[in-house]
Amino acid sequence: MNLRRLAAATAGGVGLTAALNRSLARSAEPLDPPLEGFQGTYRWRGFDVAYTEAGDPDNPDVLFLHGIHAAASNKEFDQIFRQLAQQYHVIAPDLPGFGRSSRPPVVYTASLYTSFVVDFAEDVTDNAICLVSSLSGAYATLAQVETGAFSQLELICPTDDAGKRRKWLRNLVRSPLLGTALFNAIASKRSIRRFNERDGYFSEASYTEKDVEFEWQTAHQPGARFAPASFVSGYLNPDEDLGEELARVDVPVTLVWGREAKVTPLEGGKELADEADTRLVVFDEARLLPHVEHPGPFLDVLFDELAPLEQQ
Repeated sequence: MNLRRLAAATAGGVGLTAALNRSLARSAEPLDPPLEGFQGTYRWRGFDVAYTEAGDPDNPDVLFLHGIHAAASNKEFDQIFRQLAQQYHVIAPDLPGFGRSSRPPVVYTASLYTSFVVDFAEDVTDNAICLVSSLSGAYATLAQVETGAFSQLELICPTDDAGKRRKWLRNLVRSPLLGTALFNAIASKRSIRRFNERDGYFSEASYTEKDVEFEWQTAHQPGARFAPASFVSGYLNPDEDLGEELARVDVPVTLVWGREAKVTPLEGGKELADEADTRLVVFDEARLLPHVEHPGPFLDVLFDELAPLEQQ
């Protein structure tokens, strides 16, 4: 192939990639709120952070913080949000860079999310119970150590490790053409289904095609790749050790785990519970999201734990 043909083929490939990226972007629609309640906006460091609030404001606060992944949003709690709102004042933000919150092309870091949790908890909640999953569990723990903002921590498969830091990968995913194409592949419906089947859920009955569609839509909003770019490249890992920080927390802490979890195996949960001297609750036939797969039993455990707390 001579240079002219090579240049033409390269240009054609670039043009096709750009056209595909534009087509996928046009297919995404503005997100409707996945949770029922008052839809508010919290202005924070240039971000418009969307949140849903429900329940009697005079009741104890529960702050929901969703996990981190390419299609993350507060929809993660749609199986338990309404039920908890019957007895508690519940608030569930979309973290900066995710869901219905704004997604500017800033460099997202663990310290940014920890600072957000600190400020949001202080400004919007009062001595809240924090119900949080995955990597966000580390941010909530650090926020508690720093400010003591929470009355209790309920950590669902928490972790402080999403892989090694790879600056080249972060830069690649953030790049306009190839980064958008790569992220579109990571956040394709096929990839979302594969993650749900392999890592998210023990049973395929735990999620629907409607859930997959919402995850695809949220992963194709403008600027959707910037926060996940830091996640997949390890830049959302906090520098602090989660076990050591949990051992410093002076409020009740419960770890909740799916017995079949692969991303954060149960063995790690047991080690974390031992190191931090916390309670560990394990759900059978569950992986990364036991609160989604078994909302009824999960709420039973939660209510049993909260009742003694309210009597103090």
